Amino acid sequence: MAHIEFSQITKSFGRSHILKGIDLEIASGEFLVLVGPSGCGKSTLLRTLAGLETPDAGAIRVNGQDITRQEPQNRDVSMVFQNYALYPHMNVAENMGFSLHLQKKSKTEIANRVREIAQLLQIDHLLERKPKELSGGQRQRVALGRALARQTSIVLFDEPLSNLDAHLRSQMRVEIKRLHQKINSTMIYVTHDQMEATTMGDRIAVLKDGVVEQIGTPSEIYHQPKNIFIASFIGSPEMNFIEGAVVGQLPWPEAKKPGQLLGVRPEAIKVSEGPVLAQEWELGDYQVELSENLGGQTMLHGSLQGQTVRLLVDSAKEYHPGQKMKLKIDLTKAHLFDKSSGLNQRL
Repeated sequence: MAHIEFSQITKSFGRSHILKGIDLEIASGEFLVLVGPSGCGKSTLLRTLAGLETPDAGAIRVNGQDITRQEPQNRDVSMVFQNYALYPHMNVAENMGFSLHLQKKSKTEIANRVREIAQLLQIDHLLERKPKELSGGQRQRVALGRALARQTSIVLFDEPLSNLDAHLRSQMRVEIKRLHQKINSTMIYVTHDQMEATTMGDRIAVLKDGVVEQIGTPSEIYHQPKNIFIASFIGSPEMNFIEGAVVGQLPWPEAKKPGQLLGVRPEAIKVSEGPVLAQEWELGDYQVELSENLGGQTMLHGSLQGQTVRLLVDSAKEYHPGQKMKLKIDLTKAHLFDKSSGLNQRL
């Protein structure tokens, strides 16, 4: 396993400043997810650790050793890419064992290691097949197996599931997380998919414009977002942001200041049908505009004081367009953001 430190990492391509002084520490054996919109610098940061890009400034240390300018082949790092990059003329076993062959391992050692990893990934019955004979999910497992066969202390993933359909992505998320529990490697996973981030990571680092906006556990990031960007980017469906007179009526001193936004997730909004409890606050009149059946829940889209608000309700009860009702929120799950700075005023 490896303890990793990024210290003031900067990287530019021409006039584009991609990384702007990244400070990040990853514990030995941790599964860290780097998440953010396209172009935020997450893949570039990963590539600096792999040695595929050299930072303009700053240092990268692994277990205290500076590897910033070390050659890629001398780093104890393996990587799984978005495109599988399998050799079409080699079968599965040959693809998985290729890096071991370059290291001049014996044929017996290579065969044993490939068989061990193939069994772990449940692809041992595919070892004689060529990549063209495999499904997308099987090819992704082979690419993962090739990285694991090297037995490196660091395994990097650069959006490895983006080419798979939704069902396979869900399966592979579970498989990769299960693998992390079985092997002694520090793993860093890059994605723009916040669902992958929250379901897979021990911790999540959210990047925007080359800066780490927030780092924490999935629960911390979801329930204690530091700013409007985090609150809107993490969570599906995304958080509601409400402004106007209803905000000033909240029982919080900060709400009286101008330019405040009430942030509340759809699951924290309820139809007000009974007494309003001490930790609850009634929002006012709401009119349903449309509904989406999500299976066990229904997503209602409607209007509150002229603003679109979404809430999740039990799908056993039907709601129809034009229906009016009162809403209430759980204040312990609500947030107040300053519209100018974007910061969460309740943290």
